[in-house]
Amino acid sequence: MKTKTILTSLGFALALTTTRAADVTPAETKAIAEEGFIYGLPIVMNYAVMYEYAIDKSNPEFKAPFNQIKNEARVFTDKDTAIVTPNSDTPYSFLWMDLRTEPMVLSVPAVERSRYYAVQLEDGNTFNFGYIGSRATGNDAGDYMVAGPDWKGEAPAGIKKVFRSTTQFALAGYRTQLFGPEDMPNIVKVQAGYKVQPLSAFLKQPAPPPAPAINFPKINKELVKTGFFDYLDFCLQFAPAGPEEKEIREKLATLGIGAGKTFDFKALSPEQKAAVVEGVKAGEAKIEQYLLAGQKIVNGWRVGAFFGDRNFFHGNWLLRAAGAKAGIYGNDAIEATYPMTKTLADGEPLDGSKHNYTLTFPDGQYPPVNAFWSVTMYDGKSQLLVENPLNRFLINSPMLPKMKKNADGSLTLYIQKDSPGKDKESNWLPAPNDLIYLVLRLYNPKTEAPSILPPGEGTWKPPGIVKAK
Repeated sequence: MKTKTILTSLGFALALTTTRAADVTPAETKAIAEEGFIYGLPIVMNYAVMYEYAIDKSNPEFKAPFNQIKNEARVFTDKDTAIVTPNSDTPYSFLWMDLRTEPMVLSVPAVERSRYYAVQLEDGNTFNFGYIGSRATGNDAGDYMVAGPDWKGEAPAGIKKVFRSTTQFALAGYRTQLFGPEDMPNIVKVQAGYKVQPLSAFLKQPAPPPAPAINFPKINKELVKTGFFDYLDFCLQFAPAGPEEKEIREKLATLGIGAGKTFDFKALSPEQKAAVVEGVKAGEAKIEQYLLAGQKIVNGWRVGAFFGDRNFFHGNWLLRAAGAKAGIYGNDAIEATYPMTKTLADGEPLDGSKHNYTLTFPDGQYPPVNAFWSVTMYDGKSQLLVENPLNRFLINSPMLPKMKKNADGSLTLYIQKDSPGKDKESNWLPAPNDLIYLVLRLYNPKTEAPSILPPGEGTWKPPGIVKAK
């Protein structure tokens, strides 16, 4: 998933400044702004979501304060707009963690073996620094600890595993498989077993002194247009630099961007100001180009691996930015793989206002998974879920028993804005009257053949979308 595109309009003057900015040439300024935008985009996008979900209590998207779990006993719909390309398969639970004073202990209940669940741990660098759940740790109950970058100590008895965030604030995103609308009461029971407490409470010891209060800067789509690097600077104070960040942090510092600095865009020369704007535009163009060219194309579907931990990215900030823009908070490929498409196999854009389409899985050739799979419809422009008369935003494998197969055993999905008729409505994936964006999700994909892994090179290949005849 990703934040709504509040960070991708480039008609903004970016606040910058500078200790030694006067010594930096316009060409150098442009290069630093370009690289800095690519480096900083996921960090600022993450902050925008954190602000809406955990800080701004007046925001309709607010979930819960830091260190409290918010369970959503529902799936996402077209009314959810803070995160784009959201999964609508699994009810979410959200936990934003403030790790400045002490680690947090996350406890999970025993979950029946047939139900997939995953707790994705992601930090302010958008690194997936660990998983709890069906694939990673199994479905047994357990207590796990999440520590910040500065914590020093030993894991106490009873803790199954310690996970280390690279930033002081981190997110635990819980996904719990829903088998159908009638299954929601069972989801509520599972979610009630998700618990969180500070390490001191787990140990029944006095809590440490609270961390200093923070004046979190308000962020929205208008403010980010004039303050992108201000937000990046704010976030970096909670993110100690890793070895692979040393070079980019030093470059940013030459323009006065970095933890503990303040910005003064007005102090830059007219040429530098123009260079900053040009650099950011170039950075966004580079991200867009990477999304087009940086993935394998398989029958029109773009398949790649965009998400992982610090070692996965290894300083490849363009890969990280492309992943955030494609769908921030995506999983490691081994946890879930996401073929996505906006086109036919020949590159023609999918447009629900012009054509009807079909997607057919041959008999016995469904996406190979250990958990489940889904095909989700998004508006091709906003990448949000699409309002429709059925309130159906996806088709997934738990729906198969109620769907109609063809005479040869294959399964055809009807992708169009209008109903294909009552006899085919069980297989209808409603489309917008506009451009279409489809995401195929494979949860806990099989690693043995046939498999989609490694992404784009696996032995199983998603079938192409075709125009309806």
